[in-house]
Amino acid sequence: MVEQNLSQLEPKAAEIRKITGGLAVPRAVIIGPIAVYIAFVMDLTLVPLLLPAIQSQFGLSVGDLAWVFNSYGAAVALGVLFCGYFGDTLNIRRIFGLGVALFATGALVSATAQNHETLTAGRLLQGFGSGVFSPLVPIYLTRASPDTPGRALILWGSLAGYIAAFAPLLYGNLLGDHSWRLAFVFIAIIAAGAWVLLIGSQVSQDPEPTTSCKRDYRKILDSRDLLITFAYVFLTYGSITYYTFRLPIWLSENEIGASSIGLFLSVAWLTFSFISTLLRNLVDRHHIQGIMLVAPLLIAVAVLFLFNHQSFLLVALSSALIGAGLACSNAPSTQLILRFAPKGLTAVSASLDITFARIGGITTISVLAWMDGGNANLTICVLCLLAAVCALSVSRVGTV
Repeated sequence: MVEQNLSQLEPKAAEIRKITGGLAVPRAVIIGPIAVYIAFVMDLTLVPLLLPAIQSQFGLSVGDLAWVFNSYGAAVALGVLFCGYFGDTLNIRRIFGLGVALFATGALVSATAQNHETLTAGRLLQGFGSGVFSPLVPIYLTRASPDTPGRALILWGSLAGYIAAFAPLLYGNLLGDHSWRLAFVFIAIIAAGAWVLLIGSQVSQDPEPTTSCKRDYRKILDSRDLLITFAYVFLTYGSITYYTFRLPIWLSENEIGASSIGLFLSVAWLTFSFISTLLRNLVDRHHIQGIMLVAPLLIAVAVLFLFNHQSFLLVALSSALIGAGLACSNAPSTQLILRFAPKGLTAVSASLDITFARIGGITTISVLAWMDGGNANLTICVLCLLAAVCALSVSRVGTV
């Protein structure tokens, strides 16, 4: 089975070597992307922690807060479409640098916002920027490690997860009583530093753009397995995003402080990183399908535990389950999308991966934010069931 899996990956590896001219991507070229991805995951984990303080300062309802939260996701979806269109035809690092600059600027605007309209504008700018650069990170990594792309993606995800895990924990305990604006200041500083590193790296090491290759986007629609994987991402990420949105608000409504909320969020990300580390040697050698099938089950149980809690222990267990579900769905689905991507449409496929994830989150939050706990739980269970069906429907040719 190992030999069969490696033989299936070899054509993609050969294509990657051809694109990069047979050279390994220099370490300096990926330092910038990894640094800005740290800022990206800090934003991902800190913003849910900040929602109760933002809601209190601007006097927002849960529905209004959902729009502030969703503005980022909507902008990400637009940004990744921009990246997908230009990422395969223009210089990747120039597109990447543009996204990082917009992300850093948006974080600064959010930090200085005096009303929720300005905050929403900053989040829109920040989201568009992250949508432009984030799809290119796995492309950098898979080009750097063409023989073991799944392992590279797992290591990237687990590293980001460990950083993300400690961000809400430290912020909740050390700075939870201070202004929420500090979080956006930190994010802006890290992103700006990453942009400086990126600009300082050598342009000559970037792969040549494929402007001479006419892209046929219909190939994406012709790939059954790619479309099924997109649907899986939509369903699982939608459910996870709803959880991360609702958890801090629900805990705040039950008079739980910022330090405890940060602890629960850290549990989720620590579990994500730990499970990702355990999976690092499995995604390239065993059935990805089985790993993906476990994810929706874990997510459904996590949501049921959260809104039927009896103690802090069950809430912590719920957070751990959602982190495990994210680990089992994240890198495996990304690996399959890159594997199923039609030739010349790698950036487009990676962009659509994030687009479907964000649209899933926006849709789920928009619908469930107005529901009571029981109906929301039932809806999440249905979404997870559909995700499990998608995991079972992915071609076994691509998952062994």
